[in-house]
Amino acid sequence: MIDLLSAKLHDPHFMTMLFAAIAAAATVYTLVMPLFAGENLNKRMKAVASERERIRQRERERMNAGEKVSLRQTPKQLVSRVVEDFNLTKWLAQEAAREKLVMAGYRGQAPYVTFLFARAVTPIVLFIGAVLYVFVISHLQKTLPVKIGICVGAAYAGLQAPMLFLRNAISKRQLSIRRAFPDALDLLLICIESGMSIEAAFRKVSTEIASQSIALSEEFTLTTAELSYLQDRKIAYENLAKRTGLDGVKSVCLALQQSERYGTPLGQSLRVMAQENRDMRMNEAEKKAAALPPKLTVPMIVFFLPVLFVVILGPTGIKVAAMQ
Repeated sequence: MIDLLSAKLHDPHFMTMLFAAIAAAATVYTLVMPLFAGENLNKRMKAVASERERIRQRERERMNAGEKVSLRQTPKQLVSRVVEDFNLTKWLAQEAAREKLVMAGYRGQAPYVTFLFARAVTPIVLFIGAVLYVFVISHLQKTLPVKIGICVGAAYAGLQAPMLFLRNAISKRQLSIRRAFPDALDLLLICIESGMSIEAAFRKVSTEIASQSIALSEEFTLTTAELSYLQDRKIAYENLAKRTGLDGVKSVCLALQQSERYGTPLGQSLRVMAQENRDMRMNEAEKKAAALPPKLTVPMIVFFLPVLFVVILGPTGIKVAAMQ
């Protein structure tokens, strides 16, 4: 069985077919996933509603009992047991990782415990897999230090894989928020100038902006709940800035804090900030458009020019071969 698996892994024809099947499956997945976007939107909005209810219930119980009551989702029993038995919260705990989890949209203790579990288990799994592949399956004709280096490199990749996944999730979420934030500011400005309070404006915008950015709708909904139930409204704006990690959102939160403190009007500030965020979004699009020709140079040389030469010179080569 091991010899058959090794032969298949080193067979170019089989590996080519395998990668082609993976590419076809990825293409089908990319085309089918937009069809389920509406269902995903409903699930995320229900999750936001449940999060708001948990915040409301927690604040009510804290005010009644005089102590903090956590209604966060508990992690799975196996994951929690591994984290507690090996005391991973002491060896792998990072406050920066907890903040990054919140920025990626994973709130509560359960995602944090799962993240610690992944950072502990993934290096071990990849190290064992690399040892089995290098020493048992493939029988690489390399020296022992090279083989050990490959195994250590696999373990290091496993250690960094959860952080890489987290950074990718943060970048996708921030991109979604950044694209919809100027429109959300315009809606917020309209609501405030129409006479709505800031809580009602955030609630209305969170409902209207959900079709463009689920992440921004979640953040506005949580901000609405915090504005309604936290004793200091400044904390709600600071939490919004921390959860997003975007400079545009931070500047708007600072303006809201100043308006809350000094009573200054928000209309002009929001109008200017909306225009600035829209200009920033346009500048990023222009930068990507300007960087596109250099990025296309290598693919055109590698993939398009050989095909073009075959199409142009192919008939001539066939005629020359026939004449000989």
